[in-house]
Amino acid sequence: MIRSQFALLLMAAGIAHAADTFEFKNEPGPHAVGLKIIQQYDQSRVFKTRVSLVTGQPSSGERARPMQMLVWYPADSARGKHVTMEDYLATRATEDNFTLDAAAVKSATARRIADNQARFPLAAKELARPMWAMRDVPEKNGKFPVVIYAPSYSAAASENPDLCEYLASHGYIVIASASMGTQSRAMTTDIAGVEAQASDIGYLISHAATMKHADMSQIAVAGFSWGGLSNVAAAARDDRVKALVVLDGSVRYFPQMVDGGKDAIHYINPARLQIPLIYFAQKPRTLEMLNRSGANISYNLLNKMEYSDVMIATMHPMMHGHFASDNLHFLPEAELGDYTRDEVSTAYGWVSHYVLRFLDAYLKRDASAVAFLDKKPVANGVPPHMMSMDMRRAKSAPLTRETFAAQLAARGFDQAHSIYKEMQDKGASFTLDADTINSWGYELLRMGKQKESIAIFQFGTQLIPQDSNLFDSLGEAQAEAGLREDAIRNYNRSLELNPKNLNAVERLKALKAG
Repeated sequence: MIRSQFALLLMAAGIAHAADTFEFKNEPGPHAVGLKIIQQYDQSRVFKTRVSLVTGQPSSGERARPMQMLVWYPADSARGKHVTMEDYLATRATEDNFTLDAAAVKSATARRIADNQARFPLAAKELARPMWAMRDVPEKNGKFPVVIYAPSYSAAASENPDLCEYLASHGYIVIASASMGTQSRAMTTDIAGVEAQASDIGYLISHAATMKHADMSQIAVAGFSWGGLSNVAAAARDDRVKALVVLDGSVRYFPQMVDGGKDAIHYINPARLQIPLIYFAQKPRTLEMLNRSGANISYNLLNKMEYSDVMIATMHPMMHGHFASDNLHFLPEAELGDYTRDEVSTAYGWVSHYVLRFLDAYLKRDASAVAFLDKKPVANGVPPHMMSMDMRRAKSAPLTRETFAAQLAARGFDQAHSIYKEMQDKGASFTLDADTINSWGYELLRMGKQKESIAIFQFGTQLIPQDSNLFDSLGEAQAEAGLREDAIRNYNRSLELNPKNLNAVERLKALKAG
């Protein structure tokens, strides 16, 4: 019934009178929405250089990385003052400087207001618009999944307030911080920039862990444009991330950073991304447009993610900038393209609803949400020709070291050599050297798993039969397990390979004397 009402509401927009401003058409969820603005410093990273890169003068004040966080959350009370778009705009003044007084914030905000008014005649109306969120109202009891939002290139944490409020109203805690470079407010289009924002995402996850109502077993990361590359990097680094939402992300537009080449971020690869992903794309460009722009389409990470459920939703009325609602609120007619403001607003509403249902399916395990995603968009009430969906289910488990260990646990450590060979023959993404195997065997031995330890050392001697140290370690594990004759045999083999192995000499004396 709820889905039907939602569909009717959006379809009705097609016959309504033309709107002069953006309208977020989605109904709020069952929760009131709270908003907190939290200012902290990440003391693990330096932000200000010793000498200012702008003035050349020695830097003063705190030099650690400033982290101003906007936190939307399910609220326990609907009684509070609703923030406006102007309130969100005002948060930008203090993103990289917590020391500004009220007058300085007001002055900086006034300049941004003037910019918006110059761009869009109805800016004053939009700035005064009440939003769903209320500042600092009490939090709702319970545990709620966490969504980290990563803004686009150099954008503010408040770039997508309608989406963030919408998710909070449906029972999610959403946290965002501004997109900043390593040592300046401005982001940079390089690996350092990606990793700065990916580390910011990690910091926001660690902050979520301090919130008593955050369910840290259910974490998703959403990102728009540049943030839609940084969030993929963050997920590749942290497998606690259970779902990825990418709004026309740069993971598509910067293939050289993810293609595995010498200039790529080495840890972003399909094997590290065993995670469901939904990608929302702007209306397709023609082959001629791609050719004129010199677009590089030789590699596409989304096509390589065979170990993940991947959904690609193409939004035909939307251009790249339309995926940020703070842009839509102040969008001149000339930037609507071939569609009306109503159609673009409706498309944004459907993007938000699909984000919600995707998170419901993969974080809340909601069966109705899974069924929703399995349907064609038009069957869910999306207006015809507005959205097309390409859905691909994960094919198999990746051939990684983690998969190898899981196979040993399932099939037996004594099968290590055959399992390893099977995986290597299928193109496994890892190899094991003598030092790694030796450390693994001793870790098992310290855990009291003698049988498994012996099996790993035996696997090592089969894989690298000329390594004296592996035979020495195997002998030690067998001696500890009381397998005296086996230990003597393997210590002797170690000495054959390395006659200078004094440890084997001493151990053999002790075993023979015993």
